[in-house]
Formats: sequence, structure tokens, C-alpha cells
Amino acid sequence: MEEGKFKDKAAVEGNPDFEKLIIRESHLYKREDDVRSEFARDYTRILHSLAYRRLKHKTQVFYNAAGNDHICTRIEHVAHVGSVATTISRFLGLNTELSAAIALAHDLGHAPFGHQGEKCLNQISSEFLGKPFWHEKNGLRMVDHIELLEDNYRHLKNLDLTYAVRDGIISHCGEVDDNGIIPREEAIDLEEDFIEPGQFEPYTWEGAVVKLSDKIAYLGRDIEDAITLKILERSQIEALEEMARVKDERAINTTVIMHNMIINICENSDPDKGIRLSRDFYEQLKKIQDFNIKNIYKNPMLQPFCRYSELVLKEIFKVLYDVYDGERTFEEIHEKEKYFPCLMKPFGNWLARYVNFPSARLSISGFELPECDNEKIYGNLSEADKYTQAVIDYISGMTDSYAIKVYEELLRY
Repeated sequence: MEEGKFKDKAAVEGNPDFEKLIIRESHLYKREDDVRSEFARDYTRILHSLAYRRLKHKTQVFYNAAGNDHICTRIEHVAHVGSVATTISRFLGLNTELSAAIALAHDLGHAPFGHQGEKCLNQISSEFLGKPFWHEKNGLRMVDHIELLEDNYRHLKNLDLTYAVRDGIISHCGEVDDNGIIPREEAIDLEEDFIEPGQFEPYTWEGAVVKLSDKIAYLGRDIEDAITLKILERSQIEALEEMARVKDERAINTTVIMHNMIINICENSDPDKGIRLSRDFYEQLKKIQDFNIKNIYKNPMLQPFCRYSELVLKEIFKVLYDVYDGERTFEEIHEKEKYFPCLMKPFGNWLARYVNFPSARLSISGFELPECDNEKIYGNLSEADKYTQAVIDYISGMTDSYAIKVYEELLRY
């Protein structure tokens, strides 16, 4: 195999688009003695964000109420994607720091309860706001407007990530069946121009690597978890093993399958043809994906979880939605605290960071307001749609366990 085929395409100094790739809208902080690259700084910001920490309690495919600590959660998934993407990027000569940062952040926009939670919030957003909810765009919203970090003076500010990482988040959609991913040529307005999942390819080769790595990582690990939880029948496992052995007689587990696909990408990717698998390996990937959809993601054993998670999120939305009272909303939230303290107090404290109300008024309502120099995306709550968006934003950031704790609180009244 030929190493470094993409060295001239890497997102590093000397790349003609490098200044576009590292641009930031503002500055969280800037230290003259910082030894990190721009993308390494992004990686650290993501690592320290609350949204990243919450991934450890968010469902990947299988809800972990079963108490099995070895079932993959969302935080493990992004680590798997990072491992695959940096391995491929390193061999091809691309910027591994950018690949690692995109991989770490790519699922920050996922709702609780995995794709079922995403489906539920999409229904809510479509009904109440007239626009879809999809985790790739919500991920961009999270890092641009929601997540906050302290600056050098302990003031909370927006993350302010580079364009290349933000682009990798919104353009990583792994549900689109494409092979030979070639980056687009223009730096677009990510918020305004991206209106549906998979609409545009990533702007960087590193983003393209993460996009294909995401699919390889989740298909392989989902099979392992299904076997662990005995979701699959023996006949289904045998069919999967036969599928895997078509390209390698040794391929008796998903680790070997993933290894073979990583090597195949390294062998077959080319700047003219894109980040790609060979035709036969790509067909194998599609067959495994079809197998997972039929036998895992649509398995009847998951339906109780799907119905329950939908009930939980819709009930939480209704309770928060009903407290809206324009500029008096904080008073209404405070009033409801005596019934729902687990929900209302944290929600009020969180919401207070994104509105224009003066500190004195918030203190009267009993909410905490640290030094916040971030964007006030919900205005003064005079617009109902902005409040509705705030509720969806808050729910999308919940962990499975917190959502269930809140729902159980609602059941007591």
C-alpha cells in the first residue's frame, strides 16, 4: 500500500484553504504561549464541554436500563469513530488532529434515547416550529449557540470552534449510501445553506474520512451489542458470519470485519476517486447495513423501548411548553418548582443563560446567573417560537437517565 497519498490535501498550513478552515467567529480566549494547533484547541474544548460528558449516558442503539455496563453508549461510539478515522487519516497523510476533533464532536447533537429520541423531537419540531430536527444540524447548533466554556476570567462564552470542525459535524451523515466521498469545493454558510441531512459533502478530506468511519464503527459495534444482548437468533448470526467470510475466511467477528474495511479504504482511496472502499467491500458494507436494519434496528424486541422513550420526551415537552407566559415565563417556571423541582430548577437556571433579562429580575425569580458573555439566542422570551426552540434544545441535551428521572417526577403529580 502507498502511504501519504493525500499529504498535499491535508488541512495544514500551506493548504490554499487553510485560513478558511481555521476561521472562528469570535475568540473564547487566545494564549500567546499555547503549543496546540487550532484543531487541537477545538478537541480540548469539545472534551471539556458538558454536551460531550453527557454522551456517556445517551443511548447508541440499545438502552442500558438492562444494567449491562459493556453495552455501547454514545460516548464510546465517538471514541470508536475517532480510532477508525485517525488510523485512516494517518496512513493517508491527512491531519489527524482535525479528524480526531470532528470524530469527538460529530454526535453532540444526538437526543436522548438514540435515533428514537431524534425521531420524536423531529415530530415535535415539525409540528410546533414547522421545521425538522436532525442531529447533525442540532450538533452544529449545540457547538455554535448552546455549549459554553469559561474564558480566562471565568466568564461563560460560546465554544467558538473552527469552520473545519463545525463543517465536519453537520456534514457527517452516515445514513446516505455513497462511496468515493470527495469534499465540496466551496465554504458555504453552514447554518443557512444546510437544510437536510447529507445535502453537502464535507469541506475537508478529514471530514470525508470521519463520515465513512462513522458507518464502519457503528455497524460493527451494533452487531456486537446485539449478540451480547441475545437479540439475534443463531441462524441470523450464522448468516452474518457467512456474509463476513465472503472477503476473508478469518472474519468471524466484527473486529476483523472492521480491520479489513479500514485496510481496504487505505488501499483504494485516491484524491481523484475519493475516500472509498473497493466495489466488493462496499457491497459487503451495504449488505451488513441492510442486515442491521432488518434484524437489529427494526427488531420487535426494541419496540417497547421506542414507545416508552417517545412517551417520556413528549410528556416532558408538554410540561415545559405549557409554562410559557412571555416575559413572565421565569415566574411561571419558579411557581412550578414546588411540583417539579428536578425539572424546573435546572431548566430555569439553564434558560437564564440565554435570555436578555437583567440579573436583578432573575434573582427575584430564584434563578442562578453566572457571568455569561454568550449569545442571547432566546431574546427576552417575548416570542413563543424562540421559547419552544429553547425547550427542544434543552430536551435534546438530556441524558437518558435524566429524562427518565424527570418523567418519574411528573408521574407523582
